[in-house]
Amino acid sequence: MRILKRILNYSITTGIALLFAFAYMRIILGPKSKDTDWIAKFSNIVYDLAFVYASLILGCIIAVLYILIDVLYTYKKLKNNTNATRIRLLILISLAIVVTATHYILEKVIDVI
Repeated sequence: MRILKRILNYSITTGIALLFAFAYMRIILGPKSKDTDWIAKFSNIVYDLAFVYASLILGCIIAVLYILIDVLYTYKKLKNNTNATRIRLLILISLAIVVTATHYILEKVIDVI
């Protein structure tokens, strides 16, 4: 039962990490253009593919880092803590900020990506 609870917890946090990544990519990519001709339709298809592809990669990176930190460090430290959920959510938010800031720096500032 404990293992099932942890799997459910990690799947929920993975979903939250994916939501953070989708929100970040929506901010970075901006709104879609209007469909006026075939070039705009093609650019919207490319926009959708880039949006989903990059968001899934960033979300998975955030989720894997969170799971590693939780399994290796915070699970034992927060076993009997009443604020464990808040601390884990804070860790997830801070990881999302670090990963997205790293992505922004690598893409826009250094121009590696």
